[in-house]
Amino acid sequence: MKKVSIIGAGTMGNGIAHVFAQFGFEVNLIDVSSDALAKAVLTIGKNLDRMVSKEKITSAEKDATLKNITTTTSLEEGVKGRDLVVEAATENLELKCKIFRDLDRFADARTILASNTSSISITKIAAQTQRPGLVIGMHFMNPVPVMKLVEIIRGYSTTDDVTKTIFEISKSLDKVPVEVNDYPGFIANRILMPMINEAIYSLYEGVAGVPEIDTVMKLGMAHPMGPLQLADFIGLDVCLSILKVLQDGFGNPKYAPCPLLVNMVTAGHLGVKTGKGFYEYAAGNKDLVVAERFR
Repeated sequence: MKKVSIIGAGTMGNGIAHVFAQFGFEVNLIDVSSDALAKAVLTIGKNLDRMVSKEKITSAEKDATLKNITTTTSLEEGVKGRDLVVEAATENLELKCKIFRDLDRFADARTILASNTSSISITKIAAQTQRPGLVIGMHFMNPVPVMKLVEIIRGYSTTDDVTKTIFEISKSLDKVPVEVNDYPGFIANRILMPMINEAIYSLYEGVAGVPEIDTVMKLGMAHPMGPLQLADFIGLDVCLSILKVLQDGFGNPKYAPCPLLVNMVTAGHLGVKTGKGFYEYAAGNKDLVVAERFR
Protein backbone atom coordinates (compact mmCIF):
# COMPACT_ATOMS: atom_id res chain seq x y z
CA MET A 1 0.00 0.00 0.00
CA LYS A 2 2.13 2.86 -1.26
CA LYS A 3 -0.20 4.92 -3.46
CA VAL A 4 -2.37 7.40 -1.56
CA SER A 5 -4.67 10.26 -2.51
CA ILE A 6 -5.56 13.09 -0.13
CA ILE A 7 -8.70 15.11 -0.82
CA GLY A 8 -8.52 18.71 0.37
CA ALA A 9 -5.46 20.98 0.35
CA GLY A 10 -6.28 22.94 3.51
CA THR A 11 -4.48 22.81 6.85
CA MET A 12 -5.30 19.17 7.56
CA GLY A 13 -5.01 17.96 3.98
CA ASN A 14 -1.57 19.42 3.35
CA GLY A 15 -0.39 18.12 6.73
CA ILE A 16 -1.60 14.61 5.95
CA ALA A 17 -0.01 14.76 2.49
CA HIS A 18 3.25 15.94 4.06
CA VAL A 19 3.41 13.00 6.47
CA PHE A 20 2.55 10.32 3.92
CA ALA A 21 5.08 11.73 1.42
CA GLN A 22 7.77 12.00 4.10
CA PHE A 23 7.42 8.29 4.83
CA GLY A 24 7.77 7.20 1.24
CA PHE A 25 4.17 7.06 -0.03
CA GLU A 26 3.29 8.30 -3.51
CA VAL A 27 0.82 11.07 -2.71
CA ASN A 28 -1.73 12.65 -5.03
CA LEU A 29 -3.12 15.81 -3.41
CA ILE A 30 -6.55 16.75 -4.78
CA ASP A 31 -8.48 20.00 -4.49
CA VAL A 32 -10.99 21.88 -6.63
CA SER A 33 -8.73 24.96 -6.45
CA SER A 34 -5.38 25.03 -8.23
CA ASP A 35 -4.42 28.02 -6.07
CA ALA A 36 -5.11 26.02 -2.91
CA LEU A 37 -2.91 23.21 -4.25
CA ALA A 38 -0.04 25.59 -4.99
CA LYS A 39 -0.37 27.13 -1.53
CA ALA A 40 -0.40 23.66 0.06
CA VAL A 41 2.81 22.58 -1.66
CA LEU A 42 4.44 25.87 -0.61
CA THR A 43 3.33 25.29 2.99
CA ILE A 44 4.68 21.73 2.96
CA GLY A 45 7.99 23.04 1.63
CA LYS A 46 8.22 25.65 4.40
CA ASN A 47 7.39 23.06 7.06
CA LEU A 48 10.06 20.75 5.66
CA ASP A 49 12.57 23.62 5.70
CA ARG A 50 11.79 24.11 9.39
CA MET A 51 12.46 20.41 10.00
CA VAL A 52 15.77 20.66 8.13
CA SER A 53 16.81 23.69 10.22
CA LYS A 54 16.06 21.71 13.38
CA GLU A 55 18.06 18.76 11.99
CA LYS A 56 15.05 16.44 12.13
CA ILE A 57 15.46 15.59 8.46
CA THR A 58 18.14 16.19 5.83
CA SER A 59 17.88 18.37 2.71
CA ALA A 60 17.88 15.18 0.64
CA GLU A 61 14.90 13.86 2.64
CA LYS A 62 13.08 17.14 2.10
CA ASP A 63 13.63 16.89 -1.67
CA ALA A 64 12.49 13.25 -1.68
CA THR A 65 9.33 14.18 0.23
CA LEU A 66 8.38 16.92 -2.24
CA LYS A 67 9.14 14.57 -5.13
CA ASN A 68 6.57 12.13 -3.74
CA ILE A 69 3.75 14.70 -4.07
CA THR A 70 1.72 15.35 -7.19
CA THR A 71 -1.40 17.52 -7.42
CA THR A 72 -4.59 17.56 -9.45
CA THR A 73 -7.98 19.27 -9.53
CA SER A 74 -9.65 16.15 -10.97
CA LEU A 75 -11.14 13.79 -8.40
CA GLU A 76 -11.75 11.09 -11.00
CA GLU A 77 -8.16 11.11 -12.28
CA GLY A 78 -6.70 11.68 -8.84
CA VAL A 79 -8.01 8.50 -7.21
CA LYS A 80 -7.46 5.99 -10.01
CA GLY A 81 -5.11 3.16 -9.08
CA ARG A 82 -4.79 4.29 -5.47
CA ASP A 83 -4.57 1.91 -2.51
CA LEU A 84 -5.98 4.43 -0.02
CA VAL A 85 -7.91 7.69 -0.28
CA VAL A 86 -8.06 10.02 2.74
CA GLU A 87 -10.76 12.69 2.59
CA ALA A 88 -9.85 15.89 4.45
CA ALA A 89 -12.47 18.30 3.15
CA THR A 90 -14.48 20.81 5.17
CA GLU A 91 -16.38 19.39 8.17
CA ASN A 92 -19.72 19.36 6.37
CA LEU A 93 -21.94 16.26 6.15
CA GLU A 94 -23.48 17.02 2.76
CA LEU A 95 -20.10 17.72 1.18
CA LYS A 96 -18.52 14.58 2.60
CA CYS A 97 -21.46 12.43 1.48
CA LYS A 98 -21.14 13.77 -2.07
CA ILE A 99 -17.39 13.16 -2.10
CA PHE A 100 -17.84 9.56 -0.96
CA ARG A 101 -20.55 8.90 -3.54
CA ASP A 102 -18.11 10.12 -6.20
CA LEU A 103 -15.24 8.13 -4.69
CA ASP A 104 -17.31 4.97 -4.84
CA ARG A 105 -17.71 5.52 -8.59
CA PHE A 106 -14.17 6.61 -9.40
CA ALA A 107 -11.89 4.64 -7.07
CA ASP A 108 -10.85 1.03 -7.70
CA ALA A 109 -13.10 -1.55 -6.05
CA ARG A 110 -10.27 -2.58 -3.68
CA THR A 111 -9.42 0.98 -2.57
CA ILE A 112 -9.88 1.79 1.12
CA LEU A 113 -11.76 5.06 1.67
CA ALA A 114 -10.92 6.97 4.85
CA SER A 115 -12.29 10.22 6.27
CA ASN A 116 -10.38 12.65 8.46
CA THR A 117 -13.69 13.84 9.92
CA SER A 118 -13.45 15.00 13.53
CA SER A 119 -17.06 14.19 14.46
CA ILE A 120 -19.32 13.10 11.57
CA SER A 121 -20.58 9.51 11.59
CA ILE A 122 -18.40 7.11 9.60
CA THR A 123 -21.39 4.78 9.30
CA LYS A 124 -23.42 7.57 7.69
CA ILE A 125 -20.56 8.38 5.30
CA ALA A 126 -20.03 4.69 4.47
CA ALA A 127 -23.73 4.33 3.64
CA GLN A 128 -23.15 6.57 0.62
CA THR A 129 -21.04 3.81 -0.95
CA GLN A 130 -21.40 0.23 -2.11
CA ARG A 131 -18.33 -0.70 -0.05
CA PRO A 132 -19.13 0.18 3.59
CA GLY A 133 -16.68 -2.45 4.81
CA LEU A 134 -13.84 -0.51 3.17
CA VAL A 135 -14.75 2.84 4.76
CA ILE A 136 -13.05 3.96 7.98
CA GLY A 137 -12.24 7.09 9.98
CA MET A 138 -8.63 8.22 10.10
CA HIS A 139 -8.68 11.32 12.31
CA PHE A 140 -5.30 13.03 12.41
CA MET A 141 -4.53 15.77 14.94
CA ASN A 142 -3.38 19.28 14.03
CA PRO A 143 -0.54 20.02 13.29
CA VAL A 144 -0.32 16.66 11.55
CA PRO A 145 3.50 16.48 11.13
CA VAL A 146 3.92 17.04 14.89
CA MET A 147 1.01 15.32 16.65
CA LYS A 148 1.39 11.57 17.23
CA LEU A 149 -2.24 10.49 17.63
CA VAL A 150 -4.44 9.06 14.89
CA GLU A 151 -7.96 8.27 16.03
CA ILE A 152 -9.13 5.22 14.04
CA ILE A 153 -12.93 5.10 13.86
CA ARG A 154 -14.66 1.88 12.90
CA GLY A 155 -17.98 2.35 11.16
CA TYR A 156 -20.74 -0.16 11.79
CA SER A 157 -19.60 -2.25 8.79
CA THR A 158 -15.84 -1.56 8.73
CA THR A 159 -14.02 -4.89 8.43
CA ASP A 160 -11.32 -6.21 10.74
CA ASP A 161 -8.87 -6.40 7.82
CA VAL A 162 -9.37 -2.74 6.91
CA THR A 163 -8.96 -1.69 10.54
CA LYS A 164 -5.75 -3.70 10.84
CA THR A 165 -4.42 -2.24 7.59
CA ILE A 166 -5.05 1.35 8.68
CA PHE A 167 -3.46 0.62 12.05
CA GLU A 168 -0.29 -0.62 10.34
CA ILE A 169 -0.22 2.30 7.92
CA SER A 170 -0.57 4.74 10.82
CA LYS A 171 2.34 3.09 12.63
CA SER A 172 4.43 3.31 9.45
CA LEU A 173 3.88 7.10 9.61
CA ASP A 174 5.40 7.09 13.13
CA LYS A 175 1.94 7.75 14.59
CA VAL A 176 0.10 6.11 17.49
CA PRO A 177 -3.27 4.73 16.31
CA VAL A 178 -6.13 4.34 18.80
CA GLU A 179 -9.32 2.49 17.86
CA VAL A 180 -12.71 3.92 18.82
CA ASN A 181 -16.27 3.13 17.81
CA ASP A 182 -18.52 5.31 15.71
CA TYR A 183 -20.53 7.54 18.05
CA PRO A 184 -20.87 11.35 17.91
CA GLY A 185 -17.57 13.12 18.48
CA PHE A 186 -15.76 9.76 18.84
CA ILE A 187 -13.45 10.19 21.87
CA ALA A 188 -11.20 13.19 21.19
CA ASN A 189 -13.94 15.71 20.48
CA ARG A 190 -16.59 14.18 22.73
CA ILE A 191 -14.31 15.10 25.64
CA LEU A 192 -12.52 18.16 24.24
CA MET A 193 -15.43 20.16 22.82
CA PRO A 194 -17.57 20.24 25.99
CA MET A 195 -14.49 21.54 27.83
CA ILE A 196 -13.97 24.29 25.25
CA ASN A 197 -17.69 25.10 25.31
CA GLU A 198 -17.63 25.34 29.12
CA ALA A 199 -14.66 27.70 28.92
CA ILE A 200 -16.62 29.90 26.51
CA TYR A 201 -19.66 29.79 28.82
CA SER A 202 -17.40 30.85 31.71
CA LEU A 203 -16.30 33.87 29.68
CA TYR A 204 -19.88 34.57 28.51
CA GLU A 205 -21.17 34.51 32.10
CA GLY A 206 -18.38 36.76 33.38
CA VAL A 207 -16.76 34.20 35.65
CA ALA A 208 -13.30 35.15 34.39
CA GLY A 209 -11.55 36.78 31.43
CA VAL A 210 -9.83 35.22 28.45
CA PRO A 211 -6.24 35.15 29.82
CA GLU A 212 -7.43 34.06 33.26
CA ILE A 213 -9.38 31.07 31.92
CA ASP A 214 -6.48 29.95 29.74
CA THR A 215 -3.91 30.46 32.50
CA VAL A 216 -5.91 28.35 34.96
CA MET A 217 -6.03 25.44 32.52
CA LYS A 218 -2.38 25.76 31.50
CA LEU A 219 -0.87 26.13 34.95
CA GLY A 220 -3.50 24.29 36.98
CA MET A 221 -4.16 21.36 34.65
CA ALA A 222 -0.82 21.27 32.77
CA HIS A 223 -2.48 21.81 29.38
CA PRO A 224 0.02 23.07 26.80
CA MET A 225 -2.56 25.56 25.49
CA GLY A 226 -5.60 27.15 27.12
CA PRO A 227 -9.06 26.11 25.83
CA LEU A 228 -9.87 29.53 24.33
CA GLN A 229 -6.56 29.73 22.50
CA LEU A 230 -7.04 26.15 21.36
CA ALA A 231 -10.53 27.00 20.06
CA ASP A 232 -8.99 29.83 18.01
CA PHE A 233 -6.38 27.41 16.68
CA ILE A 234 -8.96 24.77 15.73
CA GLY A 235 -11.33 27.35 14.24
CA LEU A 236 -14.45 28.55 16.04
CA ASP A 237 -16.58 27.48 13.08
CA VAL A 238 -15.21 23.94 13.39
CA CYS A 239 -15.88 23.95 17.16
CA LEU A 240 -19.46 25.06 16.53
CA SER A 241 -19.97 22.38 13.87
CA ILE A 242 -18.71 19.62 16.17
CA LEU A 243 -20.87 20.78 19.08
CA LYS A 244 -23.92 20.70 16.81
CA VAL A 245 -23.05 17.12 15.82
CA LEU A 246 -22.84 16.18 19.51
CA GLN A 247 -26.09 17.98 20.34
CA ASP A 248 -27.97 16.41 17.43
CA GLY A 249 -26.42 12.97 17.90
CA PHE A 250 -27.16 12.64 21.62
CA GLY A 251 -30.19 14.95 21.91
CA ASN A 252 -28.68 16.24 25.15
CA PRO A 253 -28.81 19.98 25.95
CA LYS A 254 -25.45 19.78 27.73
CA TYR A 255 -23.81 19.89 24.29
CA ALA A 256 -25.64 23.07 23.20
CA PRO A 257 -23.12 25.60 21.86
CA CYS A 258 -22.63 28.74 23.94
CA PRO A 259 -24.48 31.74 22.42
CA LEU A 260 -21.20 33.69 22.46
CA LEU A 261 -19.60 31.05 20.22
CA VAL A 262 -22.58 31.20 17.83
CA ASN A 263 -22.35 35.00 17.65
CA MET A 264 -18.60 34.99 17.03
CA VAL A 265 -18.95 32.53 14.16
CA THR A 266 -21.84 34.53 12.70
CA ALA A 267 -19.67 37.67 12.86
CA GLY A 268 -16.83 35.88 11.07
CA HIS A 269 -14.44 35.92 14.03
CA LEU A 270 -13.18 32.37 13.60
CA GLY A 271 -9.80 32.52 15.32
CA VAL A 272 -6.37 32.21 13.75
CA LYS A 273 -7.70 31.68 10.22
CA THR A 274 -9.41 35.10 10.20
CA GLY A 275 -6.95 36.89 12.46
CA LYS A 276 -9.43 37.42 15.27
CA GLY A 277 -11.18 35.20 17.81
CA PHE A 278 -10.66 35.27 21.55
CA TYR A 279 -7.23 36.65 20.67
CA GLU A 280 -6.00 38.83 17.80
CA TYR A 281 -3.39 37.45 15.40
CA ALA A 282 -1.43 40.17 13.64
CA ALA A 283 1.05 39.05 11.01
CA GLY A 284 4.48 38.56 12.52
CA ASN A 285 3.27 39.07 16.10
CA LYS A 286 4.12 36.01 18.19
CA ASP A 287 2.72 37.45 21.43
CA LEU A 288 -0.84 36.57 22.45
CA VAL A 289 -3.05 39.66 22.36
CA VAL A 290 -6.57 39.38 23.80
CA ALA A 291 -9.21 40.52 21.31
CA GLU A 292 -10.36 44.07 21.99
CA ARG A 293 -13.92 42.96 22.76
CA PHE A 294 -12.71 40.84 25.72
CA ARG A 295 -10.24 43.30 27.27
